[in-house]
Amino acid sequence: MRTPLSRLISLIAFAGLIAGCATSSPPPALPPRLSIPEAASKPCLLDLLPENATQADLEAVYNARGAAVLNCDGARQLALETLLAERRLVDAWIELQQPKRRGWWPF
Repeated sequence: MRTPLSRLISLIAFAGLIAGCATSSPPPALPPRLSIPEAASKPCLLDLLPENATQADLEAVYNARGAAVLNCDGARQLALETLLAERRLVDAWIELQQPKRRGWWPF
C-alpha cells in the first residue's frame, strides 16, 4: 500500500517543525537590578520651632535643620548613584545579550 504524497509532505513538514523547536534558544535572563539603600528611602525629617520660641530655640532648630538637609542630600546622592550604577549594569547586560555582528564570511 502506497502512502499518498500529501501525507509524506505533512510528515516532512511536521519533522521540520519539531527540529526547529529543538534548536530554539532558552528564554532570555532578566536584567540585573540593584536595591535602593535604606538610607535613601527614608523621608527627611526637619525640626520645627516650639510654640513659644526663643532666640536659643531658633538657633538650635536652625542648626538641626542644616544637619538634616545635609543628611537628606547625602541620601539623595546615594539613591542617584545606585540608579546610575543599575543603568550601567543594564546597558552592559543588553550589550551582552545582543548577538555579535560578523563580517560577510560565515566563520
